[in-house]
Amino acid sequence: MRFLLIEDNESLAAAVVERLQLDGHAVDHTVTLDAAEGFMDVASYDLILLDIMLPDGDGRDFLERHRQAAERTPVIVITARSAVSDRVGLLDLGADDYITKPFDFSELEARCRAVMRRQGGAADNRKSFANATLDSTAGELRFAGRQVPLRNRELRLLEVFFNAPGQVFSKAHLVDRLFSLSDEASENAIEVYVGRLRKRLEGSDARIETVRGLGYRMVAA
Repeated sequence: MRFLLIEDNESLAAAVVERLQLDGHAVDHTVTLDAAEGFMDVASYDLILLDIMLPDGDGRDFLERHRQAAERTPVIVITARSAVSDRVGLLDLGADDYITKPFDFSELEARCRAVMRRQGGAADNRKSFANATLDSTAGELRFAGRQVPLRNRELRLLEVFFNAPGQVFSKAHLVDRLFSLSDEASENAIEVYVGRLRKRLEGSDARIETVRGLGYRMVAA
């Protein structure tokens, strides 16, 4: 998944980025709302993590504009305000969730997973296709009585395919989903990861098919 973090506390931001990247997510980070708008003009995100008090404005104004423009990207607000009225106000503005500083990173990860589940209409972190089940929490693929562990980026790439079986994804789109703007990544990296996933899927009824000239899609064998 690809996240946008808008946070001006550099030490906190660095820790959040590191933790999310260890989970295999691509994370773009900025300290201002103006730069965040620029990021959103050139990239699409699965989740936005938004601080409130920023150098060039109030995150609540950004959130309100975001929702008024019918932007559906889920937003988790990072706030130091713990009053019930503040939290209610954020939810009424369109926040999908919030987390109060200071927070434990495991709680942030859990809230991210919960918001993404709700966005996808799922009850838990497992998705199934053909005879294969992807468990994002456990980081493994299950089929025919087997449990196949996945590396972090393998997991995130496979999530893209399990979220939309049959849909064709171009290499450029997959690069966008897997890597941040600061990463030096090419479409060749996608070929490598797809090759690894095909090996992980061997013996299941799900496979990743090459659509010549267009990209890849997940189909039932």
